Amino acid sequence: MSPDLRRRDTQLRELMDDPACDLDGLHRTYGQFRYLNAVVAGWRRLYSQRIRPLLSADTETTLLDVGSGGGDVSRQLARLAARDGLRLAITAIDPDERAHRYATALPPVPGLAFRRALSSELVREGARFDVVVSNHVLHHLAAAELQGLLRDSELLARRLVLHSDIARGRLAYTAYRALMGPFGRHSFLYVDGLRSIRRSYRPGELADLVEPPWQAVAAFPARVLLTRLADAPVLPARPPVGAG
Repeated sequence: MSPDLRRRDTQLRELMDDPACDLDGLHRTYGQFRYLNAVVAGWRRLYSQRIRPLLSADTETTLLDVGSGGGDVSRQLARLAARDGLRLAITAIDPDERAHRYATALPPVPGLAFRRALSSELVREGARFDVVVSNHVLHHLAAAELQGLLRDSELLARRLVLHSDIARGRLAYTAYRALMGPFGRHSFLYVDGLRSIRRSYRPGELADLVEPPWQAVAAFPARVLLTRLADAPVLPARPPVGAG
């Protein structure tokens, strides 16, 4: 029986978010994210269209990846910039010790540093970055946490904020269930992917939670982008709407 996708199912909890989850299964899931994100998350296109125009071969550009997990998106962006001969210094943060240990155990990539931290900690330190990004973070957040991330992003980013996530929908759910079953037998990829879709926002729902200069736009395939050009003024904090 297919679930009701008309509203976000915020009661669902992803297996990998359980502090007591199987560590081997979690590591296999992180490893599989590299391939899944390469196919569906579209960061190669986002790099080409939105990030690369901000980069320079002479001047270093800084980028913050919030909720970086196993670090595959940060690694991809660092390698793309290096391939193009552009100077990009990436700081990838995640508060989960398990994610931090996994990411830092992999071979290092020039220009990429991992740190176990929350975005709010960096705000308190007065840190600034040219670009702030995240991948598949928004659907994990309650309404108050979402507003906190957006506020932190406004304060941390000098030029661009780009939060990318799944867009909830019947086609995305059906396609994922049909295609990904064989690949998630020894990890959390299959179960958590379906739960992520059920927890995710639609573009219109995100648009209702933000104000200009924030923009929530649909992207292919079954994606939602929450963006902000960071030269706009930082607005007063907005109280959360409803429960996440």
